[in-house]
Amino acid sequence: MTPHAKGNIRSVREKQTILVTGSSSGIGRAVALEAARRGHRVFATARDPASVEDLATTAGISTLRLDVTDPESAARAVEDVLRHQGRLDALVSNAGYGQYGAVEDVSREDWRRQFEVNVFGSVEAARAALPAMRQARRGTIVFVSSVAGKISIPFAGPYCASKHALEAIADALRVEVAPFGVRVVVVEPGPIETRFDERARREVGPLMSQPGPYSEFYGNAERAMETDFQMGKLPASSASRVILDAIESERPKTRYRITSMARLFLPLRQLLPDRFFDRRMKKALRLPDKV
Repeated sequence: MTPHAKGNIRSVREKQTILVTGSSSGIGRAVALEAARRGHRVFATARDPASVEDLATTAGISTLRLDVTDPESAARAVEDVLRHQGRLDALVSNAGYGQYGAVEDVSREDWRRQFEVNVFGSVEAARAALPAMRQARRGTIVFVSSVAGKISIPFAGPYCASKHALEAIADALRVEVAPFGVRVVVVEPGPIETRFDERARREVGPLMSQPGPYSEFYGNAERAMETDFQMGKLPASSASRVILDAIESERPKTRYRITSMARLFLPLRQLLPDRFFDRRMKKALRLPDKV
């Protein structure tokens, strides 16, 4: 058991059937491999089935197509799991990406796409999984959130907003499904070694190359994302172990904070005033007081 996932871990781990979204890389892939290593039955999913084909060579892992932006795709994936296993014990809702850019610069379409994947996609995956869990009177839904779900980062407004929304949904859902024996867990990792930053750079690339009122700030924002905001970065396997410990726990925490950044800054955000964090963000991003 990892030190970050204290709780009553079952002395004899019961084999569970676990569905993981966004398994092509990063935390999702690490969760699928860790769950299989522990003897669970895993269904690793991705929008592009080719991106998870290699996982099927690992004992205990099957792969499925699941596009979280398509409710029918989510429903079919859950149906496939139930047809093969007759049960679904846990959902790890991990699929997501980061849309960076100044609030004013990011287009309406990109704002919508960010929420379609990170928020509505997570909701659809949970809605697809819940009927079987309610009927079984047991189950665990793990939402992979972020430090950005509690602390807003300038030039990452769309991503932060989507994770704030996901946390609010998880808080409501946790109470709603408790009478049915279903647990809801939120994981707030902080910086993890994944391909997440690569896609974030691709998303913000066009904005950085165009002239505009914020263009001179993007370079320093990118530098801060790669340095100041990467404190205590850990491998994806660290997150996967915490997630599996939560799934296996008789009474998991409602939230798990994995990296030192998450454990330090999230409590501070509740204690310190907004202006303090504004100043810290301006310093990290090297933003002038006025232009």
